[in-house]
Parts: sequence; C-alpha cells; structure tokens
Amino acid sequence: MGKIMASVYDIVMYPFEKLFLTQKRRLLLKQASGHVLDIGSGTGVNFPFFNPETTTVYAIEPDQAMREKANQKSVPDYIHIEATGAEAIPVPDDTFDTVVSTLVFCSIDKPEQVFNEIKRVLKPGGQLYFIEHIRATSPSIQSIQDTLTPMWKQVADGCHLNRPTDQLIEQHFTIIKKAYYFKKIVTVIIAENTEIDT
Repeated sequence: MGKIMASVYDIVMYPFEKLFLTQKRRLLLKQASGHVLDIGSGTGVNFPFFNPETTTVYAIEPDQAMREKANQKSVPDYIHIEATGAEAIPVPDDTFDTVVSTLVFCSIDKPEQVFNEIKRVLKPGGQLYFIEHIRATSPSIQSIQDTLTPMWKQVADGCHLNRPTDQLIEQHFTIIKKAYYFKKIVTVIIAENTEIDT
C-alpha cells in the first residue's frame, strides 16, 4: 500500500468512519472475546474497540507503512502486531476464539484461501466478525461497480468494488446475523465456525 496510502488512509476514511463505521465497529467488536485475530489491521483503527479485560489481540498486517502508522498510536500491551498476511497465518490450528475482518477482503488476492485459513485457525464454534463493502444486488449499481473496479484497483491497492464476499462467507461459515446498508453495498456479519452442509 505504501507510505502515501498509510499516511492518508485515516484522513480519507474519516467521513465514513464518522457517519457509519465507528458506530458499527464499537457495537461489533465489544462482543469479541478470548484470543482475537484481527486480519489486515492496517492503521489500528479497530484497536480502541477491543475490551482489554476480555481479549488478547493478535493483529496481522503485511504492509510495513501501515504497521508503523498503527504503532504511532501507542498500541496497548494486550495487542500484538505481526508482519504477515492472512494467506498463511503462522499459528497452530484452533488458536483463536474470535476473528475480526473489517474492510479487508475487498483487496485480498485469494479470498478462498484466506477463508480456509480462517477456518483452520478459528476454534470450532468460534465467531467471525465482519464488515465489508460488497457487490450490490441492484443490476444498475453492479454495472457501476464493474465499470469502476479496474481503475479503482489501481488507485486503492487492489480493492474490488464488485466482490460478493458475503456469499463467500456463507459458503464457509454459519451465518448468525447479517445486515446490509447503503443500497446493500455494505454488510455487517456475525458468523460461526461450524461445518457447512454441501
């Protein structure tokens, strides 16, 4: 993502955080418990919303500039940031009680591989907390997303505007709660790591 993106990310996202994301992060992440994996932790925007009395957090972020930006915010002792991606998480099976992913899967190169890796490291019955923008259900909005995505990927570190990530989650996890916002282009999902009938 580079130093430029890391330096402006929080500023660019501030209006959306103020309007919507901060509230959703707070409501969602206060439910996280136990040993928590925060995927693609970026500038540490999720960190203020974890409860230090009920969680320890293993945050993974492959981009050095983003990790440096997060560390400038005085990361608390119960949060450890690791320089790794989500395609191969260097922990044993069934390590985490909770996995958190917020605005990450839009830019992951191999989402299927990462979902399989999450299933591996998340304990049976463990929960996934997820916020993401996704492919819309409206054909007219889909058309706009499809048109803009090639250009958007170039300026936003590979971000796909048209990825149906909510459907991928349903293929790998049991959905407990799901809500859609902004013409169904943003979703908030709570899911559980249980066997899916195929």
